[in-house]
Amino acid sequence: MKTIRFGIIGGGLMGREIASATARWTHLTEPPAKVELVSVCSRSPASFSWFQSNFPGVKQYTTDYKQVLASQDVDALYIAVPHHLHQEMYVAAIESGKHLLGEKPFGIDQSANQAILAAARKNPKTLVRCSSEFPFFPGVQKIGALLESGAFGRIIELQASFLHSSDLDPNKPLNWKRQVEFNGEYGVMGDLGMHILHVPLRAGFVIQDVRAILSKIISHRPDGKGGTAPCKTWDNATLLCTGRDRQGADFPMTLKTHRISPGQRNTWSLEILGTKASARWSTLNPKLLELLEYKGADQTWQHIQTAFDPAYKTITGANFEFGFTDAMLQMWAAFCDELAGNVPTYGCVTPEEAMESHRLFTAALESQRNTATVALK
Repeated sequence: MKTIRFGIIGGGLMGREIASATARWTHLTEPPAKVELVSVCSRSPASFSWFQSNFPGVKQYTTDYKQVLASQDVDALYIAVPHHLHQEMYVAAIESGKHLLGEKPFGIDQSANQAILAAARKNPKTLVRCSSEFPFFPGVQKIGALLESGAFGRIIELQASFLHSSDLDPNKPLNWKRQVEFNGEYGVMGDLGMHILHVPLRAGFVIQDVRAILSKIISHRPDGKGGTAPCKTWDNATLLCTGRDRQGADFPMTLKTHRISPGQRNTWSLEILGTKASARWSTLNPKLLELLEYKGADQTWQHIQTAFDPAYKTITGANFEFGFTDAMLQMWAAFCDELAGNVPTYGCVTPEEAMESHRLFTAALESQRNTATVALK
């Protein structure tokens, strides 16, 4: 079995999540490869202590990501850093020959994304993928299978959203996600948008145009120095788009990414209506898949309790609940499966799909400026 030696660049929340997925690797009954965490890079050396306590096999700790790229012990990288660092680090990683799973949005803006995509195309032997965990929930996997089989018939409408309320508190201190120079002009779209686009783009749906309503709700926050500082990024984004399916038929798509959505902790949801079938699913009740199959008689929504039945089988029994950490493990397994030379059932986001998200977000900014519907370029 292939052994993948990987490094983490960015020792914060998501870096620890991927490391934890590696620690749970024995959960997989048929792992696609073996994984070893061998290198950790963080600009904050204080973050090393958690890794040192839990991963004694790590050979390299450094504050300089270039040392990780130079290491002959590292085959692949997971990079989770603020958006303004994506272009520099992702391009350097790809050009070094290290396989890359990078956090969204894959560049602070469209220009940065194009540079990353160009590097990926120049290095086709290097696997490059973007992080997005939620489509690995069993309920969403079933929706993906229905899309691939054409079970929906003609698509009537699609709605997808990612809502949370972590920024509802006006006294929450300012961080990098509220600053344009670090997070980018996309604001909440760049932070959350790839999650809600993963399934539609994987289904082959092409977004034609967008009318965006972007909101800056809390204008200033505590700066951590006794004063306040302006919040320059968009808190909420609601996008009304025209989608086009593989047969060339158009349908409305409503896409929402909200940081200030009262009552929502971290809710990802998807609803697809079709002439033959319709489906609804949300992390609010992750075991529940709602399915309506139209056969010319009563139109009845079925409530299906999905089993713990992920793409990569685990020791967990079918009657238990699937959660976020399980989705992280499944996403990491899908990436490693590709590195092992296989084709995952539902793979990680490709650079081309990330590029489509930038086309949408760039058009959304133009739509907001001009209060008009804008065609994607």
